[in-house]
Order: sequence, then C-alpha cells, then structure tokens
Amino acid sequence: MAKKKARELVLPIVHEIKDYTSDFLKNDEPRHSFVYPDYIKHNLKHQLRDYQKQSLYNLNYTQKDDHVASRFNQLLFHMATGSGKTDVMAADILYFYHEFGYQNFLFVVNTNAVIAKTRENMLNVQSPKYLFSQPISIDGIQIELREVTRFPTNSEPGVIYLRLTTIQTLANELNTPRENGLTYGDLEKQKLIILADEAHHFSAGTKSKADQKNKAWEYVLDRIRQANKANRQLEFTATIDLNNKFIYEKYRDKIIFQYDLKEFQNAGYSKKIARLQANADDNEKMLNAVLLSQYRKRMAIQAGVKDFKPVILFKSNKIAVSKAARDQFLTMMDRLTAEDLAQFIAKQLQTTQSSTLRQAYTYYQTIDMGSLVRELQRDFQPLNTINVNDTSSNGILGDLNDLRNLNTLEEPSNPFRAIFAVAKLSEGWDVLNLYDIVRIGEQPITSTQTNSEAQLIGRGARYNPFVYDDATSFTRRFDHSTPELQILESLHYHTINDKKYIDNLTKSFESMQLQVEDDKDFDILTTTVKESFKRSDVYQHGKLYYNDVEDVPESEYNGLAKYGVRVAELPTVNIETATLEATAFEAEQATGMNETRLVKIDDALVKKAMARNPFFRFNVMKKYMPTLKSVAEFMHDSQWLGPIKEIQATVSTGSEKVLARKSQLLAVEKYLAYIQRMLIMNYKRQRGTNKFIGLPIKDAVQDYQKRVPIKHAAIGVNEIIQAYDYKKASWFVYNEAIVDKLERSLIELIRGYVEELEKQYQDVYLIRSDERNSQLKLHEFTGDIPHYAGFLPDFVLYLANQSCIYQIYIEPKGIQLLDKDQWKEDLLLRISPENIEVIGETDLVKLYGVKFFVPGDSRQVRQSIHEFITGNE
Repeated sequence: MAKKKARELVLPIVHEIKDYTSDFLKNDEPRHSFVYPDYIKHNLKHQLRDYQKQSLYNLNYTQKDDHVASRFNQLLFHMATGSGKTDVMAADILYFYHEFGYQNFLFVVNTNAVIAKTRENMLNVQSPKYLFSQPISIDGIQIELREVTRFPTNSEPGVIYLRLTTIQTLANELNTPRENGLTYGDLEKQKLIILADEAHHFSAGTKSKADQKNKAWEYVLDRIRQANKANRQLEFTATIDLNNKFIYEKYRDKIIFQYDLKEFQNAGYSKKIARLQANADDNEKMLNAVLLSQYRKRMAIQAGVKDFKPVILFKSNKIAVSKAARDQFLTMMDRLTAEDLAQFIAKQLQTTQSSTLRQAYTYYQTIDMGSLVRELQRDFQPLNTINVNDTSSNGILGDLNDLRNLNTLEEPSNPFRAIFAVAKLSEGWDVLNLYDIVRIGEQPITSTQTNSEAQLIGRGARYNPFVYDDATSFTRRFDHSTPELQILESLHYHTINDKKYIDNLTKSFESMQLQVEDDKDFDILTTTVKESFKRSDVYQHGKLYYNDVEDVPESEYNGLAKYGVRVAELPTVNIETATLEATAFEAEQATGMNETRLVKIDDALVKKAMARNPFFRFNVMKKYMPTLKSVAEFMHDSQWLGPIKEIQATVSTGSEKVLARKSQLLAVEKYLAYIQRMLIMNYKRQRGTNKFIGLPIKDAVQDYQKRVPIKHAAIGVNEIIQAYDYKKASWFVYNEAIVDKLERSLIELIRGYVEELEKQYQDVYLIRSDERNSQLKLHEFTGDIPHYAGFLPDFVLYLANQSCIYQIYIEPKGIQLLDKDQWKEDLLLRISPENIEVIGETDLVKLYGVKFFVPGDSRQVRQSIHEFITGNE
C-alpha cells in the first residue's frame, strides 16, 4: 500500500526537469541553460538563494520554447513556510516583463491581511519589507511598479501594472459588472500573469468534487486564465494537501517546484527547533519563557549583537483565555520580587531536565536578582505587550494597526516583546525574531490541533539575519559553536509533557500536511437575506451612502504637529544601558527603576545625529515633508525642531549627573528616530469630505457568516453574540440577527416603533451592517481630523415613501466606551442635510446620524428619529 501511495505522488514536471538537467550536464548541451539574470540580480533587495534560483530555472524551462509553454499555463510552486515565496514572485514579475513583455500582473489571495502585507512588499518603497532595489532599472530604463484597479487599454512603456485583490472581491467584481470595475472582457484584450498566493484556498471545488458554479473561486481563476492563450497562472503555497486524491489529480502535472520544510531546515535557512515540555501551570511556563527570552537577549549583548530583541508568542485557543493570560502575565511581572525570582530559579535548577533552561538559570545565579527583576519589569511592562486576537476571517493581521505592529517586530523602534493571540496559521505573518511560543490554557489534544501548531512553529522558525562580527548571515552559523551562541538561532516551543500530544505534534511536523483549520472553540453563525427583501424595489434599486475621502493637501503638512509630534511638550527618550535596547519613544516612562537627565540640544548634536541617519538627507525628507525648504528650516523653524531645546533622557540608576557627549548624541538620535517614524506613519493620509456617494444595496446587503467565540464565563453576558430568529419580521432584512445583547435591544426598540413607521412609509427596513463592507465606512469631514480610519455604524434605518427617503445611521455603544468613541458620535451628529451633499441625488434623499444607542435608550434615539421625520414633513 505504501508503494502505491508513493507512485501516486510522483510529480511529472519536477522529475522531467531533474532528468533533463541531468542529461544536460551529462551531454553538455547548451539548450535550456539558464544563467541567473543581471536584471533580476540587480533589482531585488535580497539576492535569491540557490533553491529560489532553481525555481526560476524550472519556470524558464516551461516557458522558453513555444511548444513546451503551451503545456504550462498553470503552475504551482510548493515551497516551505518561510522559504521566501514572495521573493520568488518578485523575481517572476521581472522575468516575465523582461523575457516576454508582460506588463499586467494580477495578485490574488483570500485575505485582506495578505493584500496589505504584499502592498508593503511590492509597492511601498519606504517599507523595510520592500523587495525591490530602488530605482528598478532594466536595460538602462527605469521601471515603475504601479498599482491599478483596471489594466489600461494602452500600456505605458516602462510600467509594470499590479492589481492586488482578494479572490472574493475579484469574483464579485467580475460576476457583477459595474462602472469602472474589471470585466472578463477587459481580461481578453491583453496578456497577463495571475499570481495566486496561499493557493490551497483556491481548491475548494476540487476538494469536494462539486459542480463548479460561475462564482466558484476556481472557476473565476480558470476563466481569467483561459481568456487569453498567453495568460499564465502561477500559484504559491506551503500547505497543499497532496494526499487528497482530488487535489493530487489537479496538481500532479502542474507542480513546477517542490521545496519542503525538511530541506529548508537542513540547509540552515531556519532556526533550530526545540520543545520544552513540562507539567507546569501557565504562570510557571510564562516565567520560564520570559527568563529564557531575556537570557537570549543578554547573550546577544555579550556577543556584540546590537538591537537583538527576542519576541515571545503566548498562544491560546480562546480569546477570553488569551485576554486573561495577558492580565495574569502583567500581574505576575508587576508583583515579581528578587526573593521570589531567586527561589523560582533555584527550584527550576533542581527539577528541570532541559539543558537550555539549566544553562540560563546557572547564568542567572551569578547576577544580582534585584537588577534582573527591574530589567524584566522594564522590558515586559504593559506597553511592551500586545493582544492581537484574530476575531475576524482576516486572521491575526486583520486589523491594520496590528498589521503595522506585527510586521515591524524586528525593527529596534518597535517596543513589543510579548504577543498574546489566538493564533491559527497566521498566513502573511513574516516575523523573524520570534524565539519562544508558549501554549496557554492547555486543551484536549487532536491531530488537527497539532497540524495547526506545526504550521505556526514553521512560521516562527524563520531565520533572523542579525549582524554578528560585522557580517549578516541568512543561514545558521552557530551549529558547532558554544551554547551561548546557539541559543540565538533556536526556537523553543513551551508545552505540556503529554505523550499523545507530543506524538501527534511530531507526526504533524514530519508529514508536512499543514492545513488551515478553524479554532475548535469558535462557532460559525450564518445569516441570509430575506427573499422578500430581495424582490423589493429597495433591494433592486436602492442605495446605501458613505462619504468620499480626499488626500490631505501637501500644503497642510507644514510642521511636526501635523504628523502627531507633540512639539509643545518636553520629549522623553530611553537610553538606559542596563538593557541596551533601542526603546520606542514614549511620553511616559516607568518610575522608580531609573533616573532622568536633561540633554540640552545644540546644532552640533542635531547635525551629527542627522548625518548618522540616511532618512535625514534633504532629498528623502522632502518626500515626507513637501513644504520643507531646507535642512536649516527643519532644524530651526518654530514649526519643526526649533522649539525643541531640551530632551529628557531616561538613564540607568547611578548614571553620571551630566551625560557624556556620546550619551547626549544617543538621546538626540533616539528622538530623531521617533520623529522619522511619525513622519512616515502619518504622511499621505486621507480625510473625509461632506460628499456622500451611493453604493447599491444589492451589493452591500448579502448573506454572510460571523465567527464568534463559544460562550464561556469570561465573556460578559451583554457581549455574547448569538443568532436570533427574525424570519417573521419583514422589516429586518436578514432572516437572523447575529448580534450581542445591546444590539438586539436596539432591534427590539425598532420593532416597537415599526407599526407607527409603517403608517407613514411604504418602505421600512432595518439593515444590520455587514462588517466586510469597509467601503461603507464613514470618515470625519469637519475641523481638525484626529481619526483617519473611519468607522462603520452597526445599523441603518431605511424609510421611504413617495416624497422622501430617509437613512438614519445608528450605533449601539456600551457605557464603558462612550468617552473613548466620542469622536464617532460627533461624526454621526454632523450628518444632516444642511451639512452634506448627496452626490447624484435630489433633496428627497435625507441622511441623518443620531446619538449612540445605550442601554435603556437613555440618549433617546427613538425620539431623535421621530423628530427628524416629523420635522421634515
């Protein structure tokens, strides 16, 4: 039986290329020889590794001869997690552009999080994750990578057009044509390359062998590829299940390159992976992880490795457990004493069977416990921990703020040392300095769980290319060195000592069947749009409205205050030598563990600090400060650095009263680094306008699912989300309301008002907003704009008769959030006919926002609605 399975998993293209390469080397034939091209070598920030070059060789083999290329218009790169699929994509873009003149590239994936990450990789030249050299130049011509929503009819020379989209968005766009949207007709006119990332998600139809309907994802990609015989589809994944016979049959003659996790690790491109298994409670595991992480950091400092910041991921299987774990962790760290820590280390030395922990704890017995406690409390203070529970289908990177924080963990300016998450596969998370993964809240063990955990371990095992002895390596270099150096290249997985679990984890890791699985402690709640509503004129022809946005004019970026830098306050930076870590700028610092010194700023210090940071070259500064006229203006003008005469530096206790010039320079450098981050982060923002645009209701109101935690005691009663039956409520557009208790109370408030409303209006509908419709977000549009992200109100009350159409935005809000979200209420209250313009509509369309709906309707939402509609009659 085993032999039969092995025969089934033969990959014809891979074997064909291997056989041909062998014959080519044997016979010294020039045909198909492929030298790594200069136009790729010189235009990628990272030089391709040997196996990545091999993937390019294999691609070239399938494309160079016309009679061969016709066989290969759909190809799959099956590459291990962390092996650099995105670098290969970047190389493939340059290859197809140079060799065959392709200018149109369609990048497709299943989550917005990966789209955001790819935009950073491919298009944001200022991102540390950007993959290309600048400028891109091929054959002496500068090449522009340009993001588009539609590919142009007439392409400009020297431009590579890139469309980034989720498969869901693309399928909806192509199957429901609309103005300025992409159509199948567009795709027939010019050849293009499809880059399908995380491609295992695009085989749902194949897995089930179900009928392929027009809107099936596989069908959409097939139709795009077949629209033009020159089109090519390149798919990339680490987790395709070739043991599934339907998947294997689909891909057996499409896999062009196979590079598994075992090869990746053996070649030294990953950290070494070790398990730390013990029957310990969560507190003990968390403290072990903190001490091991800090030991890594100290060993890096001892070895002369700068800015080495090892990160811990505390992985839970429930959101409530994860939140409680962070609270538990912070309490533990806050209450930690030198005496307790000394006793803990002594006990661990007596009981541990881990050579790594023994190594760390033996070291700790040689240092002062008091200073160690203060150091741990500084490094793992609340500001340096983050909870990023993946509560949406977008996963751990679904929130843009989390995306920014997690994708810059390697940067010295990023403060986070501990991440708390309900982490699944975390597709798109490219963290390199993750060194410890700790299971919190142990649960029953299944092979499904261990498959998911093996994938997470594979992502965490990516090698961290730090500088050692003035050299950067992208492979392990300490396999045969001292334990103190080996620990800098090791990932530890902290878990329970359970034989069944360990056996399952080992099998999962070895089999490499690393599949995407939903967390077991979540329910998927589904709701559908009422058929009666779909038949209505409101659904067929009505619209929902959102306000347009505009770029903040460059003329308004005329000072540091416009980037969020508080120039009126005394800046504070941390230059403590006890930890030797570049700490992020913070207005408030922990007290009682350190001291402060004032550093007077003079031109010599500022000039020296700016000279040491390439960002502060005038040509670079000008990109982010368009109104700036000179470096001198930046240094002296009252809108820029002029008011900053002193910096408060946080230093280690016992530091010299007057800081040495070197320390003063370090303080100025830290402050300028903070300014650099604020300039980059807050430039090119968009703000709302008072012009409201309509989106067809039939596009906005669709069936949807929501992933919610299974009920447990840690969630408050009012926060529990359930599906409530509203099939008989003709005025509620969905058959079920997927809401929490507060939101349901609003629906019930409207229920009590419906009979009265229906006497006045032909159409009365309450629409629960679908969180996927980010396009319908409202943005602030008057006065100073402190919030650029916008928000989506939970409900829209739609009222219409022959003389008027009302849409009223309603947002339920818990009492505890009123102050924090006051800006949202202010925005809602500004929405009224006298303040806005509804584009393309007559005065008959009237939009209003009301105060937050709170428990008991103490803010009188119902009364506000009544006043709006009666006051306009």
